[in-house]
Amino acid sequence: MPTILIVDDSHTVREMVSEQLRRAGFNVMEAIDGEEAISQIKANPPDLIVTDIVMPKKNGYELCRWLKNEPQTKNIPVVMCTSKGEEFDRYWGMKQGADAYITKPYHPPDLLAVVKKLLQEAKG
Repeated sequence: MPTILIVDDSHTVREMVSEQLRRAGFNVMEAIDGEEAISQIKANPPDLIVTDIVMPKKNGYELCRWLKNEPQTKNIPVVMCTSKGEEFDRYWGMKQGADAYITKPYHPPDLLAVVKKLLQEAKG
């Protein structure tokens, strides 16, 4: 069963996304910002990461850049799930190495479809 790390400084968003993914059969880990996420990833790398962009300490762009520059984590798929919906935000997120970009509020089946697709592609 794949493990997904949810990184968001909003407790409500973490709870909502975690619940949705658990119901779909995934193991879920949570982090409140990029720094906490990096600590968790180093200790126990997840199969996929869903991250917000705007967070204290280390934002989603910085987290994604770190992940994609580390040999042991560069192949972990990253989904940016954020309220930053401008075209530039999407462009910049993908430029940092994100594998998908979803704008909040989102339709829950859309997130699930993207997660399943990226996990399938990661398996080869």
